[in-house]
Formats: sequence, C-alpha cells, structure tokens
Amino acid sequence: MGLGYSLLVRPMLALMDSEKAHSRALLGLRFTSFTFLGRWMLRVIYRPRNVFSKCMGLDFPNPLGLAAGMDKKAEAMPGWENLGFGFIEVGGITEHEQSGNPKPRMFRSGKHGALVNRMGFNNPGSQLMSSHLSKSSKPGVPLFLNVGKSKITALEDAHLDYAKTVERCQEYVDGFVINVSSPNTPNLRELQKDEDLARIIEAVQQHSGNKPVLIKIAPDLEDMQIRSIVDTARGLGCAGIVATNTTIERPEEEGIMLETGGLSGRPLRQRSTQVIRLIADHTDGNWPIIGVGGISNADDAWEKIINGASLIQIYSAMVFQGASAIKSIVNGLDKKLKSHGISNIEDAVGLARRA
Repeated sequence: MGLGYSLLVRPMLALMDSEKAHSRALLGLRFTSFTFLGRWMLRVIYRPRNVFSKCMGLDFPNPLGLAAGMDKKAEAMPGWENLGFGFIEVGGITEHEQSGNPKPRMFRSGKHGALVNRMGFNNPGSQLMSSHLSKSSKPGVPLFLNVGKSKITALEDAHLDYAKTVERCQEYVDGFVINVSSPNTPNLRELQKDEDLARIIEAVQQHSGNKPVLIKIAPDLEDMQIRSIVDTARGLGCAGIVATNTTIERPEEEGIMLETGGLSGRPLRQRSTQVIRLIADHTDGNWPIIGVGGISNADDAWEKIINGASLIQIYSAMVFQGASAIKSIVNGLDKKLKSHGISNIEDAVGLARRA
C-alpha cells in the first residue's frame, strides 16, 4: 500500500494543473488509508517526528497543517492524518451546493513553483457536508472547516450564509476559518471591511459552540487595512487569523500568470511573511497566526514561525513535492529548534521580532 501510494498518488499530486489528477490523487489516498495495513505503511514511510505544539486551546502533534482547498469535501481525512499532518483544514464549504467556475480552472507552473486557481468554491454545500462529517471518523488531530459565501447569496445576507454552514457542521469539527478573501467569488473580498466582517463574525459565533473562529485574509490588502481587520476580529474574540489566502498580483506576465484567479506557491512566500510580521508586531505577538503561502521547505516554515506564526500550512508543496514534504518540513523544524537550543515551537514563535 505504501509503495502504491508513492508510485501512484505522489506523482499525481504533482499534476495538479488537472482536476482529474487531483481527484485521482484523493482517491488513491483514500484507498491507501482504508485498511490498517495501508495506514501503517503511510505512517512508516511518511510520518515525521512529533514536534508538539499547543495553540488556541488545542493540542497539535506538530505545527504543520494541510491548507484548505486540497480536500474540499473531507474525503481523505485518515490519509492526511497518517501522512503526518499536525492538523487538517477542509473546505471551503458554502451554505448552498455550487459547481464553481467553468473549467479549466486550475493551472500549474513548475518554473515558478506556483499554482493559479479560479475554482469558485465548488463544493457539496453545508447540508451534505454536515451529513458526510457525521458519518466519518473524526481525525485524531485538530480539524478546521473553511467556510465561504455562496455565490447566489447577496453580500448583505452573507452573515446568514456563513452562520448556517457553521450551525450545521459545528458538532463535527474543532474550529472554523471564515474565508472572506478568496479572489474567485465576485465581490467576496469586500466583506473584509470592518462592518461587514463584524456582522459575519458575530453571526458565526452564535453557532460555533465556543470553538475557535479564525479569519483568513488576502495578501493584497494595504497594511492599514490589515491592522483594521485584525483589530475588528480580535476585538470580537476571534481565536486567530490565517495569513494569507492567494494573491491576484503577478510577478510577471507569462504562462499561467496570464490566467485569472488566485496565485499561490513560491511567489507568495515573501508577502505572506510580511503580513505575518505586520500582524505579530501589531498584536505584540499575543494573537495566534496560521502562516500559509509559499512554504516549500523547513527554512520557509522557520521563517514564518520566527516572524510570528504559531502554526503553518502547505498546499503547493504537496503538489510539487508530494507527501515527502511533510516529513521534510517537520523534521527540519525539529532540527532548527535543537540548533537554537529551543525546546518547543511556542518559544520559537516571533523569535525574529525579539532579536
């Protein structure tokens, strides 16, 4: 099983310019993790050392998580856990089922180490997702649900859309990420404005069961806007922030860079780290940040952590490197801690700010 995963699924994850390859990769991981032997093989081959971390009242075996979008429908949760992720974020899920934008809508560039997607929140909707989660075995690592707005829902009713998804799925997950920053739903990013954001947060919190609620923001905001969002979310009791979503900026105009949609991967690394540092400085390091954007190795992950990220996530690294990226990054972080004479991740968070 483990060999089959290595030979079949990992190369397919490297072909994420095709939705068909993505679906096959998820199917392969589901198949491999279906049996005890398969799960054991995944753990033996891929699972990293434990680098324990505590954040938002939750325990994490390591600080590396799977970013939203890779497993929208929570199809392969046992697989991700056995590969060694410290936490999993599934979704995004909207109140209503939707098919997303027309295909093709996913593009890959090995040259840039980048992906562009304009999926448009294709998902089964909150009712079916709730039913699926109720029948699924909950992973032994923290599980977050990324929540978006249905395209058919007017902006002024967005808070009701988010709240209904949270209400339906609250029982089955450990926390929620409010996604107001995808570039692929028309006008969604307007909901990052203070009044609209506050309305969404308050509506979601009525149904979140006191579980952590985080905000996911865009990297394309002005620094002043970011500080304002942080003040609003933190003031309303949000547990933390995910920095950042994909960008609509382009480092150059060629190849997949000409495609509309959100850009992720290596070109996003520097800006996402800048945003992490900005938030950490603004909150004096007292508000949890999940850092995501352009992490492809332990050095990238360490950069995010020492600038203020308590946890980190990857997506593109899985596409270009396969499951081996998990062990490489987590074990690399363990070496970083030891080389700096630090015993845990919490003491490394924001280290560059204190230098």
